Amino acid sequence: MTWRILALSGVGCVALLAVIGATWLFLLPGAPAPGTAPAISKAEADATLAALKPPKRKRPLIAIVGINDMSETTDYLMPYGILARADVADVLTLATQPGPVALYPALKVQPHATIAEFDAAHPDGADYVIVPAMSREDDAVALQWIKSQASKGAIIIGVCVGAKVVANTGLLDGRRATTHWYSVRDLQKYSAISYVADRRLVVDRGVATTTGITASMPMALTLVEVIAGRTKAEAVARDIGLAQWDARHRSEAFRFTRPFALTAIANTLAFWNREQLGIALTPDFDEVSLALVADAWSRTYRSRALTFAATAEARTSRGGLRILPDEVAADWPAKLTPPAAVDLPPARALDQTLDAIDARYGTRTADFVAMQLEYPR
Repeated sequence: MTWRILALSGVGCVALLAVIGATWLFLLPGAPAPGTAPAISKAEADATLAALKPPKRKRPLIAIVGINDMSETTDYLMPYGILARADVADVLTLATQPGPVALYPALKVQPHATIAEFDAAHPDGADYVIVPAMSREDDAVALQWIKSQASKGAIIIGVCVGAKVVANTGLLDGRRATTHWYSVRDLQKYSAISYVADRRLVVDRGVATTTGITASMPMALTLVEVIAGRTKAEAVARDIGLAQWDARHRSEAFRFTRPFALTAIANTLAFWNREQLGIALTPDFDEVSLALVADAWSRTYRSRALTFAATAEARTSRGGLRILPDEVAADWPAKLTPPAAVDLPPARALDQTLDAIDARYGTRTADFVAMQLEYPR
């Protein structure tokens, strides 16, 4: 009798949880309706450029800081790659501690210096400090260093959920800001911060923030325009395959929806069908394209992207960054090798990768990845 009661209780609990889960899914909104982002006025665009003018040097010094344990892949690599390609500033990747930076969800990079080494070489600080999303948004060492750079006159730029890192420094108090769509509610918990919708980039008195991961592309091009002018920015934009880079954004298109939740659940439950995809570190690979491709494939919940090379030594990217291979291998099984998009301009590399994800796992998974990257598709 006792076992029968326990069994019935277990069945009842499972049924209740199923009803609760189904109700939750039913109450989620469906896919957003199509639409266009609101235009940006010339006055607002000009004000944004003026607010981002280099505060110190004619050729600015830009520091991209991350913690060694899981800083976001594209947030960290894309600003570096685009700004290094433009060659309008001195750009350095930094880590809070010695050793490589393990990026999330893919790649491992050897930064140029630690924050201590940077401070010793540049006691007057950077012109710009770019802050990516980090696995620990309250890392005391990172927060203190960001605050110290701001006190030296650096413009602080929180990319994606890097906005929450900046928020934890107190530098966003009393300012307008944005962040990745998934973390908007977290940002709004800071009562002293005013969230701004429908903008990929928000600048307020020396502190800038962006929306989701791929917003670091227009943000970097905006810095190129600020530093070297519109013509230079247009040339770099053509080189990376991006048609426009102003702050326009349609926030309503990015939210937690029923299709998003169902895809996450279905792909997570398909644990028997996980794939490890190999990306070769070829000579002079484009670090931006690599970041976008590896990031996208690693967000399907069906696959993880790994880099491989014939030896364990770090490979140098087009922009001079050293990427460490995840695996030492001469080759990779053909069926587990994604299309060679890393040789394409970054925007095209991402578009081709999303098409390949669509072909391999279906449209819902491709849309699921694009939503995570906050990339219009």
